Order: sequence, then C-alpha cells, then structure tokens
Amino acid sequence: MTDSSLTFPFSTLAERKFLAGQSREEIRANQFQQLNRLITDVLPKNPFYAPRVAELRLPLSDMEDLSQIPLTLKSELQQPGRFPELEVVAAANHTYPLEHYTRFHQTSGTKGRPLAVMDTAEDWPKWIDTWQYVFDAAEVATEDRVFLAFSFGPFIGFWSAFDAATARGCLVIPGGGLTSEARLQTIINTRSTVLCCTPSYALHLAEVAKEKRIDLPACNIRVLVVAGEPGGSLPATRTKIESTWGAWVLDHAGASEVGAWGYGDREGSGMYINERDFLPEFLVPESEGVASPGDVAELVLSNLRRPGLPLLRYRTGDLVRVPEPATTGFAFLKGSVLGRVDDMLIIRGVNIYPTSIEQILREFPEVIEFRITAFRQAEMDELAIEIETDEQSKQIDAQAAEQLRLRLGLRVAVETVPAGTLPRFELKGRRFVDQRSE
Repeated sequence: MTDSSLTFPFSTLAERKFLAGQSREEIRANQFQQLNRLITDVLPKNPFYAPRVAELRLPLSDMEDLSQIPLTLKSELQQPGRFPELEVVAAANHTYPLEHYTRFHQTSGTKGRPLAVMDTAEDWPKWIDTWQYVFDAAEVATEDRVFLAFSFGPFIGFWSAFDAATARGCLVIPGGGLTSEARLQTIINTRSTVLCCTPSYALHLAEVAKEKRIDLPACNIRVLVVAGEPGGSLPATRTKIESTWGAWVLDHAGASEVGAWGYGDREGSGMYINERDFLPEFLVPESEGVASPGDVAELVLSNLRRPGLPLLRYRTGDLVRVPEPATTGFAFLKGSVLGRVDDMLIIRGVNIYPTSIEQILREFPEVIEFRITAFRQAEMDELAIEIETDEQSKQIDAQAAEQLRLRLGLRVAVETVPAGTLPRFELKGRRFVDQRSE
C-alpha cells in the first residue's frame, strides 16, 4: 500500500467556502449521511465500536438518535491490547490490522501515558484536508513560506501542518533539530512569512530575539498559526504575541485522537468547528445533560471521515461556550476553548481555571513567564503563583495579586522569581503544577 498523502484530490477553496456557508439543515443532513455510512460500512469491522453500534436502528437522523451511541472516554481508548506486536499503548479504536497503517503518531502524554494513533494511506489525506480550512483562515497562499518550529518526532501537529502546507503549494521550512536562536536566524534567512508553533513557543522565541537583539517586527512573518494550548484565543496572550512579532495570530484546535477540528477567526474572538468532518455536541460536564446556548459545556466530537481510526461521541475534555442558534454556517465558539474540565480548581469555594489566571498575568507586560502551583494545606486547596520579570519588582507582585483578587474573588500568594528561573516550552506549556495528591 502506498502513501497517497500528496496526490489526494483535495477540496478547493470554493468547495470549502460552499460547505462552510450551507444552511444548518444542509450541514446536519451531510453529517448524518456520513455518519450512517460510517456505521454501516466501517464500524462492523471495528473491534471497539462493533458492539456499540450493533443494535442501532438505522438510519440515524437527528441528535436524539445519536444519543443511542455511548459516549467514548479517553480512558477507554487507552486500554492495552490493540496491536500487541507493538510495545506501546495503541488506541483501542483502530479498525484494521496493523499492516494497513502507514502513519504512526503519539499524544503528548501531558495527561497520562502517551497513546499511539495511526492513520491509513487513505485517511491521512483527510487529515491534511481539514488543515486547509486552517490555512484558508490564515490567508496562506502558494507564494508563502511556512516555517514549522517543531522537532521531528511523533507529534502529529508537525506532520499534518507540513504535508498540508506542501499540498497547498507553499515552500515549507522545517525547524526540527535547531536551537531557538538558529530557528530565528533561519526564519530571517529564508524570509519566511508564516510561522506554525505553540503560543508558549512563540513567546519564548520573542524572548530569545530580545536577548539576541533580533528585530522580530522587521522580519517577514505576517501570521502565526498557533495551537496546542488556549493561549491563541486568550486576548492578553494573543496581544502579547502579536505586538512582539508585529504579525497577527490565527488560533487552531485539534488532537491526535480526534483530528484538526477547529480554526479561529481573524479577530481572535472565537473558533469555528469544521462541521464537514466533525459532528459536535455540548454536554453539561457533571450531569452529561444537553447544555443550552450560552452555557459553558464540554465539547463532544464525532469524527466522520477517518475510517481507520473512527471516533464517535468523544468527550474531548475541552470546555467551550455553546454556540447561539444560527441559520447558516459552521458552529462558532465564542472565546474558543475556555479551559479543560480536568484543570478546574475549587479554591476556598471559588471555581478557577488556569486560563483565567493566564489572561490576567499576561496583561502585565513585565511578566515574561509564570507558574501556578496547587497544593493542599490543612485539608484546604491553595494556590501559589510565581512570576518571572525582567527586573525584580514587589510592585508587580502586589498589582498582580490585587487583580486576581478583584477579578477572580480570590486572594493568592504571588512571588517574583529571578529571570531564567522558570522552565520554557517548545510544545505545550506546562505552567500548572498540581501537588494536591502529594
């Protein structure tokens, strides 16, 4: 079996605009047509989903019908046993024997052991096609030069972005194996116009550029496509990236086990769900009940075009605001991804998400890096925050603590630490340390 990833007849810009502008009735009809085809033709062969769909009354036609299918949890996908010939935990929902797969990737492992996910030569181009929506939103053209500030490894975001930009006709410059300074110099030397990285790494590159006296706004980067963490849609983080780079930021969302499901808007006000490939639901996290428009809910996704690794009603763990009713177009999430269900803290009766703290801290231009630590003291959950600035300043400590108190209703200890003390991140930032179980 050959890898057809670069010869696949990708959708055109006109086709993508047409699909994204259909009526809600047409979008829903297309979704259920694909879903029923998947259930009929593929899932009976899938060891994970076959028993889950065996008793369904087909065709499914609405969201009530969809609720007959059990929700899928990440912990279920992490059960060992699929592909025992590999000494890895492979996702339990792979459909075919191992020899059918040509692409191997792993999740980041930030929430437990890494999970291996693989794609067939037929499925991988569909991953690449979902990325075309991202590059459309970033206004990427064939004359653009796309720099990828990732290492060559099993991280799927690098490979999907690489092949998507290549298929689009762009000159693609990989930054794997380079230091941050060398990446900056390569960006300048190649006159790259598009940068793909995480929000954390965009800020770190800006920090290195300042140390090396590199004028980032004078380079050719005009747009940064960021993903992997919520920073791209947090106004303060986004503003800091845009001001230091002299370029605008386009947010994007995806996951190894799900796919590239979302792309932001030019204003940074939220994110569109690619409803050509994904069928979304919005559940109340605690009760699993259906959430109402405007509510904060957990995003649940069904992937409709990945037969080799199908995923139905998957609890992503992402918290979003339920879209308001619309007559046309893909669902739009105001504020994008707001946080993670499993990151919520209850500190002295107040519900807190790390993203809320980041938004406040990033509003201080003096703050270079920060770390949030949750710990338990006398049976009570507490928070401590370390911030790193150019210069030691107790005034910043006090100002940050006061803003946290005013806007979150919580008194938190804030301490300034010496420059260079806190860790830096190339991929997902790990600024939240949970010591409560210790």
